[in-house]
Amino acid sequence: MENIELARIFEEVADLLEIQDESPFRVRAYRTAARTLTALVAPVAGLVEREGPGALTALPGIGKDLAGKIVELLGTGELAMLKELTAKTPESLVEMMRIPSLGPKRARLLYDKLGVETVDELEQAARSGRLVGVRGFGEKLAATILDGCVKRRATAGRARLADAEAQVEPLLRHLRAAHGALAVEVAGSLRRRKETVGDVDILVSARHGEPVASRLMEYPDIERVLARGATKCSVVLRSGLQIDVRIVPPESYGAALHYFTGSKAHNISIRTLGVSRGLKINEYGVFRGDRRIAGQAEEDVFRAVGLPWIPPELREDAGEIEAARERRLPELVEVGAIRGDLHVHTTYTDGRDALAAMVGACKARGYDYVAITDHTQAIRAAGGLDASGFREQARAIEELRRTIGGITILHGAEVDILEDGALDLDDATLATLDYVVASVHSKLTMPEPAMTRRVLRALESPFVTALGHPTGRLLGKREPYALDIPQLARAARELGVLLEIDAQPERLDLCDIHIRLSREAGAKLVVASDAHAVGELGFMRHGIDQARRGWCTAADIANTAPVAEFLELIGRRRRAASAAPRSRSASAAPARRRAPA
Repeated sequence: MENIELARIFEEVADLLEIQDESPFRVRAYRTAARTLTALVAPVAGLVEREGPGALTALPGIGKDLAGKIVELLGTGELAMLKELTAKTPESLVEMMRIPSLGPKRARLLYDKLGVETVDELEQAARSGRLVGVRGFGEKLAATILDGCVKRRATAGRARLADAEAQVEPLLRHLRAAHGALAVEVAGSLRRRKETVGDVDILVSARHGEPVASRLMEYPDIERVLARGATKCSVVLRSGLQIDVRIVPPESYGAALHYFTGSKAHNISIRTLGVSRGLKINEYGVFRGDRRIAGQAEEDVFRAVGLPWIPPELREDAGEIEAARERRLPELVEVGAIRGDLHVHTTYTDGRDALAAMVGACKARGYDYVAITDHTQAIRAAGGLDASGFREQARAIEELRRTIGGITILHGAEVDILEDGALDLDDATLATLDYVVASVHSKLTMPEPAMTRRVLRALESPFVTALGHPTGRLLGKREPYALDIPQLARAARELGVLLEIDAQPERLDLCDIHIRLSREAGAKLVVASDAHAVGELGFMRHGIDQARRGWCTAADIANTAPVAEFLELIGRRRRAASAAPRSRSASAAPARRRAPA
């Protein structure tokens, strides 16, 4: 059983416990374990096989009890506890609780009071006005829930990019061992790195399809087979993800890879260009009349219509063909260009690894700098720090700077933007920090004008370095809050505030459209992992996927700069603040800022 499947089961357990109003600490334990399993690179099954079940307790958030649950799943493929919880709770209630603004307690209340136990029934109750009669449900909340039901239906059957990828990677390795498989590649929206994917397309180059099909059928995570043939097989994994495997001869592989990568609109434009040159382009190749003239390599398809190869992330028929024709395609940023991670949490708040471990892991990744950005006190569930807590952390960071060389440690904070746009930390404390991420975590349903004013006021603080996860969305769980992104991007450019691309798989915030808009407005961006454990530092690559879909080059991303250049960039606002102090609260005057080691 793969890590992602173990994590999914633990998340399901947490959902069911929450619906049954179990202890929040117990719920959180399962969610923490799920995050740990998701972030692990090496398969847990291999760890247990090599070192025994006891090795599991060394993982962050995995105690003896949870280790036993993992061993049970690896040994039997099932979890008795999950069966017991499922027997007590209608499965559809779990789907209901994922509707924005509903949650487990409200879902359970509607089930008890109205007998509502599916999303469809919830939508009907919202449309008929029945929700308003239930304690705590007003017209505004009912309207929000109705909107959430409609949007949930529109995105049903789609998986987050990271979840789909985690399930597909082991299958790709399995298929590459098939007799006669010359090449195996993922296609479709997964290859284009879209934030969510539906069915997954896999393309295999082989002279004979039957050995590949037979190899696929041996994959242990298949729940059911939808179709089997020498050129196409369709299966559904135990997670519910559908996989379509297409087997093509080598001479058609490039054309098929282009065709099945998409997008549909991009393919139509390429085929139209081909028609203008007297060519027919399809998944079998590039043809002039009945003669195949190209198709073995994907580059051949583009060359046939006079274009350079276009990166898959750009293939949305959103100007990439015109840019390719005019030889002005951007040289997209690569994950290897990142020099530092600028949104990292530790056990000082809701992180699962200690300060030294997080810094050491960043150094091991080859980073030149890292910003430690634990929460402020408004996030009570995260154990946010007050001014004295940040002073204590500053002493620990200063000590670490003396013992760990080769990486610059920035003392930062993720500071809450309060309802009126004020920051959840006094100016005197903010002035001692090297890097401040300002984020919205509460009052997410404000109207767009009010929310925009709120965020803009926060950005005007000279102590704010970056705006964290700017729209607050959680993929499949919470819609972005209303915000005037063009106005925000212009303000960020003028104020010198960085706009964050949060790489957490459930956030990927900003979205690709907003990234491109911000880039074209001249705003500077930063890609950050928002890691809460060492294993989550690897989320950086998902943020880079977003940046690439937003047409970003390395020059657009602030944390591709060497440390001296980066410190110069973020220091400009502080120097301006020192020249013209700005009081935002009754706090003491800003303290003299200590340069990071």
